[in-house]
Amino acid sequence: MTIERVRTGNPWEEKIGFARAVAAGDRVLVAGTMPLVDGVLVGEGDPYEQTKAAFTQALDALKPFGLGAEAVLRTRVYLTHLRDVDAAGRAHRELFEAAPPASSLVVVSGFVDSRVLVEVELEAFRELSERPEPT
Repeated sequence: MTIERVRTGNPWEEKIGFARAVAAGDRVLVAGTMPLVDGVLVGEGDPYEQTKAAFTQALDALKPFGLGAEAVLRTRVYLTHLRDVDAAGRAHRELFEAAPPASSLVVVSGFVDSRVLVEVELEAFRELSERPEPT
């Protein structure tokens, strides 16, 4: 099986040693993604904007595989405050309403950047072209 990796140039990828997205077979996994664009936090103090920005970054990691929101099977939303569930849920619904994935929402104690309120993960499915059976 071929494993494909996508890196976005985010400094955390190099610092920690991970790829933003990894495809193996028909699955594409997108790593935990914060609402950072070019290293700048989007939507400081706003869980709705942070959720949209984080998912936009995560969905962008699917593009090299020719995938979009319709291919997402599962999402995970990590929040630092229970009070932000409705705002994060509204952003999630807007992005995935046409093809709702399975989803988990978890409240955690915090992230590496204390200004971050939301981090997200994705798992997506991609159709593989039919391959002949090995002989």
